[in-house]
Amino acid sequence: MGFRKRRKVIPAKTPGELDAMQAAGEIVGKALQAVKAHAAPGVSTLELDQVAEEVIRACGAIPTFKGYEGFPGSICASVNEEIVHGIPNKDAVLLEGDLVSVDCGATLDGWVGDSAWTFGIGEISAEAQALNEATEWVLMEGLKAMVPGNRLTDVSHALELATRKAEQKFGVKLGIVDGYGGHGIGRTMHEDPWLPNEGKPGRGPEIQEGSVLAIEPMLTLGSVDSIVLEDDWTVVTDDDSLASHWEHTVAATSGGPRILTPRY
Repeated sequence: MGFRKRRKVIPAKTPGELDAMQAAGEIVGKALQAVKAHAAPGVSTLELDQVAEEVIRACGAIPTFKGYEGFPGSICASVNEEIVHGIPNKDAVLLEGDLVSVDCGATLDGWVGDSAWTFGIGEISAEAQALNEATEWVLMEGLKAMVPGNRLTDVSHALELATRKAEQKFGVKLGIVDGYGGHGIGRTMHEDPWLPNEGKPGRGPEIQEGSVLAIEPMLTLGSVDSIVLEDDWTVVTDDDSLASHWEHTVAATSGGPRILTPRY
């Protein structure tokens, strides 16, 4: 007697659970909007962290990042060559022309929302602007593959193809940061599976209606390689090139991809 191999799928959330996740995600969106509104030359990343935490707690949620594996902040604030996981710091004062990535999570009623965006401080260089617009475009193009019936790496492949198209569209050479990517998400911030930002299609568990992934391209104007600083958190490009990071929590539905972390 033969044994059927069990079909591997990305676990599904119910419609009610997706609504609960979006409620958390909308708080993340509010926090990110507040952070961007407060960001200006002379403002420290620690001040941005305080703004985000106040918004999250005022909405009745908990900052997911705070204390997560020992991380001290409510946001990750990564500036210029910093890719991800920058620790908010009173000595990290923003300057005109900086490119700032803010990653934020909120937990509401046991469900997590996770989102990141990158923005400039005042006037930024044309190259930085192109990188940032390209990264946002790659996220929005890549998440279109988040549909029932696709496989995990169909999203990876869509992100990679979008990155290569973005090079032509925005006129910049882009590096896809090696070893970092998105992830499953639900009642905890990081759930299986891990989502590479590039790769061959048609591999990994199947996406079903109600599957949720945090999709987060991280692109640079140079190297794909990175270094973790001595604080054991901050990830920087190994050639000091600029980096951009955009992320949404996205559900697969019969009506197409549903962004659970909207920024109204």
